[in-house]
Amino acid sequence: MSAPIAAGLDEADEQLLSLLREDARQPIAQLAKAMGISRGQLYSRLSRLEEAGIVAGYTVRLGQAFTERRVRAHMMIKTLPKFHRAVEQSLADLSGVTAIYAISGEYDIIALLEAEDSGQLNELIDDIGLFDGVERTTTSVILAAKLER
Repeated sequence: MSAPIAAGLDEADEQLLSLLREDARQPIAQLAKAMGISRGQLYSRLSRLEEAGIVAGYTVRLGQAFTERRVRAHMMIKTLPKFHRAVEQSLADLSGVTAIYAISGEYDIIALLEAEDSGQLNELIDDIGLFDGVERTTTSVILAAKLER
């Protein structure tokens, strides 16, 4: 196993990560050409980023045609102190919760919710509000995504 990247990312690392965020399925040859380096250099750089834990995997970014048919929301959740971990675990068990973030401030958690329609979203919100240890929630429905990377 190689040593971690000590000084952080260089300009080429940042460029590679940007290209992968745009489309992680681009062929290695296309990525190398866009960066002006050989395929071997690209493989080496990508391997180093993976080994350092900077690139942890590759995923699907859903298209607008699919996401426009879904209802998404951010739910801010305030928990009772001794229930924080239990609430996080209960959220993780729900398929309609696509992300969970620990935050600072008045609320403790932000959960990203996704449902097929407003009725299903309402049920999900109600279910979360009934978890032991949930003190208060505030939910904002996402109307449009202006930028997602």
